[in-house]
Amino acid sequence: MKIKLLILFFVIALFPSIVNAENGEVSKSTVDDQIGVEVTVYNNNIGLIKDTRKIMLHSGEGELRFMGVASQIMPVTVHVKSLNYPKGFSIVEQNYEYDLINADKLLDKYVGKNIKIIVWNEYQDRKETVDAVLLSNNNGQIYKIDNEIFVGHPGIKVLSEIPEDLIAMPTLTWLYENKTVEEHNLEVSYLTNSISWKADYVVVLNKEDTSTNISGWVTLDNKSGATYRNTSLKLIAGDVNRVTEAYRNKAVMMDYNMESARAAPQFKEKPFFEYHIYDLQRKTTIKDKQTKQVSLLEAVGTKIQKEFIVEGSQGIFTRQYRSNNPKQSVNVYIKFMNTEDNNLGIPIPEGVMRLYKTDDEGSLLFIGEDRVEHTPVDEEISLKIGEAFDIVAERVQTDYILKTSRLHESEWEITLKNHKKEDVVVSIIEPLTGNWSVTDSSHPYTKKDAYTIKFDVDVHKGDEVKVKYRLRVGL
Repeated sequence: MKIKLLILFFVIALFPSIVNAENGEVSKSTVDDQIGVEVTVYNNNIGLIKDTRKIMLHSGEGELRFMGVASQIMPVTVHVKSLNYPKGFSIVEQNYEYDLINADKLLDKYVGKNIKIIVWNEYQDRKETVDAVLLSNNNGQIYKIDNEIFVGHPGIKVLSEIPEDLIAMPTLTWLYENKTVEEHNLEVSYLTNSISWKADYVVVLNKEDTSTNISGWVTLDNKSGATYRNTSLKLIAGDVNRVTEAYRNKAVMMDYNMESARAAPQFKEKPFFEYHIYDLQRKTTIKDKQTKQVSLLEAVGTKIQKEFIVEGSQGIFTRQYRSNNPKQSVNVYIKFMNTEDNNLGIPIPEGVMRLYKTDDEGSLLFIGEDRVEHTPVDEEISLKIGEAFDIVAERVQTDYILKTSRLHESEWEITLKNHKKEDVVVSIIEPLTGNWSVTDSSHPYTKKDAYTIKFDVDVHKGDEVKVKYRLRVGL
């Protein structure tokens, strides 16, 4: 008998959260029981959490309160399994408890009950305790004290205990069946809203605009309502289809944290299904209400090409074109190949690329930005940076004939002026429609696709060039 009692005391000392079916207690598991956490974050504001904990459970039926889950959890996605005794543990019922403690909810539970109010007596310089019955907690408190009704009362309200149906943190509660007396390594996985990641890139051009250094950063934004300590982190790049549902999005303050400034890339990339996984090669802590940045990639000496492009409009070729201002924008693009030979050669997640260049005094200046889509290896990336200041384009329609109700003929003159100190090539891209043909042209053109032609025009410094062509369009 003494040996059994000693064993019982030993077990309780080691595992105070064991369910005691006879006295009605339940097991409680907190983040202190964690033996592993894995967070997988997607582009579309969701994350997959795998929380593994070592938990001792009472044999037979019992209740387990799994505390410290994300407040933005999607309860219908919860999956629980015992890693070491999969056939010995099963869930009978699951509840998600989110009625969290606050002052009003506590007082609501004590309406009609006795409470204490501690008041500081400033005249006698001591505390006084008042016994009261809380009659109402609706838009203020009403008390009964010594057979008198008080609307409000100063002092600190003291309650005897926390009601069982109020909890301090979001909690999953399970009724379970357990067939072993050994510790379980329980893996609990679930999806949560309000955790996301995005990629941002810093692109620094060289003096000649012929190459660039690219730094990629992952920005994590965690508003899920939980902190993930010492976690394994995976990022999924790709568009995962989801059924849209409304959910509450709480306003929170953000803690900004940047890790490993200018550090070497820390993610290992690999394909997965129709997406790509970026696996952080170390553990990290993702705090609740925190924005964290981690280095994604570094590319040095990536060769680039700068383009000046004048882009037409499809609708102008089937009508008389009149414009008070013949000037057109000359857009500046930077393009490069995502290849290993070009010091890249990894799938590039969607994000914003911000471009910089050093001036003659050595200051790094911002020159523009553009969004890059998910880009596989061996594909071209093209970024619109802004508009050229020293290159001018003017468009004039010199002739228009409506030959039939469905046949249009027009003639165009596009003047290109180069005020830069070096020669440039300006591309004119014309989007066409219907059955079209160029009947006459001052410059050669290429057919990019069935409805697009492109003129590449050499314009020497300080010079101007007129591009003329006649076009027939049948609708």
